[in-house]
Amino acid sequence: MQIKPQQLSLSLQKALAPVYFITGDEPQQLGELADAIRKSAKERDFTVREIFFVDKLFDWKQLNVAADTFSIFADKKIIDLRLPAGTPGAEGAKALAAYCQHLPEDTLLLITAGKITKDVQKTSWFQALDKVACVIQVWPLAGQDLLRWIQDRLQQRGITTEPGAVKILADRVEGNLLAAAQEIEKLYVLYGSGKLSTLQIIDVVADSSRYDVFKLVESALSAQPDKVLKIVLSLNAEGIASAIVLWALMREVRILISYKAAQNQGEKELILKKNGIWGERKQLIDSAVKRLMHAELNKVLVLGAKADRQIKGQQQGDAWEALLEASLGLASISLLAKTG
Repeated sequence: MQIKPQQLSLSLQKALAPVYFITGDEPQQLGELADAIRKSAKERDFTVREIFFVDKLFDWKQLNVAADTFSIFADKKIIDLRLPAGTPGAEGAKALAAYCQHLPEDTLLLITAGKITKDVQKTSWFQALDKVACVIQVWPLAGQDLLRWIQDRLQQRGITTEPGAVKILADRVEGNLLAAAQEIEKLYVLYGSGKLSTLQIIDVVADSSRYDVFKLVESALSAQPDKVLKIVLSLNAEGIASAIVLWALMREVRILISYKAAQNQGEKELILKKNGIWGERKQLIDSAVKRLMHAELNKVLVLGAKADRQIKGQQQGDAWEALLEASLGLASISLLAKTG
């Protein structure tokens, strides 16, 4: 059965399907839909989760083993299958068709896949899935659909806007939902819940200096302390909101910690895709993770918490000093300052 993304919430309230197949090339929607299914399954006592990332070396027998393996505690299980190519190949097609013909009890199969074509929908493996699964195709949003998505996202953060402000934000992100979500998070960090003026939104989403904030993160990941120092001093002098700098740094640190903690290459690739990281930026993440230890990343988090308290007036001191030390910490340079 095929449903639209906006129909998933109501569908989950009624019952869980034994199989979910989410396909598309819009990672923000893809990730949020999968999160909603996992959350609903957890609420129904699906407490065990096995993750498989399908690449050229993937052995499809693992799917059969996972389906046939019962927990000694009789826990319900989620098989989380990541299929970035969109199609499973000959061996995978047979495995998926066989799975659908003999659905295991107390098991939910969640497949997140890349974009598929109409020809793929005519294949035997997809037809087998379509008979038992809830199939959701994700498409890039544009026009009124994009405006509604942004409006809903703002409302989730308790933010209301003046007429026309949502259109400004939509024009700025050009259909990139990940960018839209990040801009909304920045608005929330700066202003919190409440009504925002069009001018406030323009100041944040159209501020050319935002590139300098991202350049700071890039320089820190590249272990360029001289450049880090210059950019932090420049941002401070230009009057850039310290909360925006803090948000950008802490977001990067959390990505690094998640990436470092990933157990296998499949999980790492998922983290990169979910956060819109590819190309040269992926190389920066790789090198930074190899260079930075868990203790160093945790120290940067502590410094971030210190800066946050100083920004809010809950602790004495200059937040920019803490932000500088946190930035240099990402560049593997310590000022040996106390972080308390």
